[in-house]
Amino acid sequence: MAVEREQARDFVQVGLDQGGGNYAEKINRGVDLTSEPLLFLGADDLDFRSGWLEAALARLADGIGVVGTNDLCNPRVIAGEHSTHSLVTREYAALGTIDEPGKLLHEGYPHEFVDDEFVETAKFRGAYAHAGDAIVEHLHPMAGKAPTDALYSAQRRRMCKGRPIYAKRRSLWTSP
Repeated sequence: MAVEREQARDFVQVGLDQGGGNYAEKINRGVDLTSEPLLFLGADDLDFRSGWLEAALARLADGIGVVGTNDLCNPRVIAGEHSTHSLVTREYAALGTIDEPGKLLHEGYPHEFVDDEFVETAKFRGAYAHAGDAIVEHLHPMAGKAPTDALYSAQRRRMCKGRPIYAKRRSLWTSP
């Protein structure tokens, strides 16, 4: 990781191990354990490039509470349409999911689609901006940047479970 943990003012590592973990539960727990005005929703396989924070902060403006970073991995992220790791204001986090006050991320997904709901909800609220120059590289096996492990090996199975959840919930943030 390019940014050492001791450089962070507040670094919270949440260790909920549920046979591969639940990303949303871990992030929500981290939100509950902290009080800083800005939160970064990230995983443990990231490389924070120099200047990423300044580039992300430059996109914050009135009404913008979620800034997507560039993971150099996911094609939708690289195109500026999506974010897998985002800078979030505490004010935005207080809104909760589209239907769950007090929870930044919906915990019903096994793993995948959490970021889709999160980003699409922020866009629906007019609160999303993308910072393509805020490079937070995802060292993901999909891009050949890490070996496949048990979590990534189970991706297809989790996606089969998560896709119908996402399809059912999608109308919550796409309906007028």
